[in-house]
Amino acid sequence: MDTNTLNKKVQDALSEIRPFLESDGGNIELVSITDDVVKVKLLGNCVNCSVNQMTLKNGVEMTIKKHAPEIKEVINIS
Repeated sequence: MDTNTLNKKVQDALSEIRPFLESDGGNIELVSITDDVVKVKLLGNCVNCSVNQMTLKNGVEMTIKKHAPEIKEVINIS
């Protein structure tokens, strides 16, 4: 799959999850996609949230994999 298509799928997934993060005063941005690993940056209240790793794995990663099953992992960088 070309990088533009994969990038669009990941951006679509982030657009789907973003309203939930924004409702808690947070946000997320795509940093990079390399070797089927997506790097994102949690923003706002998500940075210091005690459940941000659970949100990342159960919410963000699950949603991204639904849109782009070829993605193996989602990592938060700070």
